[in-house]
Amino acid sequence: MEAKKLKAGIYRAVLRLNSAEGIELPFNYEWKYEHKKPVMIIHNADERIRVDEISLQGDSLIIQLPVFDTEFHCKQTENGLEGFWINHYRTTAQRIAFTSVYGESHRFSPSQGLMKNVLLGKWETEFSPGTSTTSKALGLFHQVEGTDQVTGTFLTETGDYRYLEGMIKDAHLYLSAFDGSHAFLFIAQVTENKLQGQFFSGTHWKEDWVAIRNDNFSLRDAEQITSIRNPDLPFEVSMKALDGNTVSLSDARYLNKPVIVQLMGSWCPNCMDESRFFSEIYKQYNSQGLEIIALAFEKTSDPQKVQQQVTRLKEKLNISYAILLPLVSGKDKAGELLPRLSGITAFPTTLFLNRQHQAVKIHTGFSGPATGADYEVYKQRTENLIKHLLQE
Repeated sequence: MEAKKLKAGIYRAVLRLNSAEGIELPFNYEWKYEHKKPVMIIHNADERIRVDEISLQGDSLIIQLPVFDTEFHCKQTENGLEGFWINHYRTTAQRIAFTSVYGESHRFSPSQGLMKNVLLGKWETEFSPGTSTTSKALGLFHQVEGTDQVTGTFLTETGDYRYLEGMIKDAHLYLSAFDGSHAFLFIAQVTENKLQGQFFSGTHWKEDWVAIRNDNFSLRDAEQITSIRNPDLPFEVSMKALDGNTVSLSDARYLNKPVIVQLMGSWCPNCMDESRFFSEIYKQYNSQGLEIIALAFEKTSDPQKVQQQVTRLKEKLNISYAILLPLVSGKDKAGELLPRLSGITAFPTTLFLNRQHQAVKIHTGFSGPATGADYEVYKQRTENLIKHLLQE
């Protein structure tokens, strides 16, 4: 393959979100060869994303991102790659210019001065402050001891912003993440107790944000956002699964068993994190009677496209529980399809059903591994609940 000419090693990549304003989103990746086949490993803080669907079409290198329906179309240059990241979920602004350079391991340009420990603690964050669409988040950051390097994330009531990585430079905070679905860039001016700046998501979204240090701040309880009408009645789901068969909670496979019902989508990074967790949970507890059903709300209603996207998700994450295909998109349509649920605000939204299939808990969003302690608490609480439901 022509791609073998690309040097193995670390690269610094840039997505040009706004060339006129010089807004660039940097990330790093490693290029290597396994059994003579090229592999790209994308780096975001502690996260490593393995990309091995790489092919040559004409003189273009096509790099298909895992799970998500996005890809790089690029050509080799003397020192790296040049081309576009194409996001097929979007109908507009779906192509973002992309370049990478071999041998550069920094993410943002190095700073001259060092600001120490200014990000300690919790940060009460507001996106789009002073507008009708304002929303709250909890900022959690970690500065590597003795360096200007920063990692962290934002927790929201609908999930987290996953693995952010960057630095403090000249009294400004710079953080970015590229996971194949989302391209996030945060820039903020830093003072002792305040962060104020802008958030960019790809080329289509830009908003102001501000954060104040507040160790007492917390978000709404994720178990109090979505509710169920008539909670004493058993919950019911019936629709076609990925294999073409109709699956219902009244099927013999699910009768008198506790069931987790996961509202998710293959396009959703938080759903991907939750699905990885549930895949391991299913392997551990299925033999004891636990069942899981996922409802995949995709960005398209095209059955062939849905089948392709969800199959990739199932294979990449090694999911062995049933995935059903509603063939509708969005939270509003999910609410219409599941009228007993009130207040569906996010994917994922997850129902925990007892042996009678009554909902004992509904959890909105997912705090993934990038959130550290919050993720560990969620895992422990979830396993405790599963054990309790199995013992009933």
